[in-house]
Amino acid sequence: MFSRKSNSRSRSKIRIRKKISGTTDKPRLTVYRSLNNVYAQLIDDSTGKTIAAASSLSKELAESLKNQKGKISKSKLVGNLIAKKAKEKNIEVVVFDRNGYRYHGRIQAIAEGAREGGLKF
Repeated sequence: MFSRKSNSRSRSKIRIRKKISGTTDKPRLTVYRSLNNVYAQLIDDSTGKTIAAASSLSKELAESLKNQKGKISKSKLVGNLIAKKAKEKNIEVVVFDRNGYRYHGRIQAIAEGAREGGLKF
């Protein structure tokens, strides 16, 4: 029923989540990648709340995304936006959760964009 790729991603995701959790001081930056869009969230696992979220569908990025070509450059802007939202909430350090995806392409671009925005992981 499930493809081998999604099954291996879910196993990898479980393995990663055993080791990584976010706190109020150091939230978890988790990413999700769909076919056309990327999403990033800052999550406090101790309370189970989402602190901030950004995606390639965000209204704040609508104008700047029109000028971008390719999914990787759009992902970098999403990383910058989530870093900006984290700075507004006085968050400097996060734990990066790649959510079972390989650290490559769009996932790497979000991480680089967040680092350029001033987040440390």
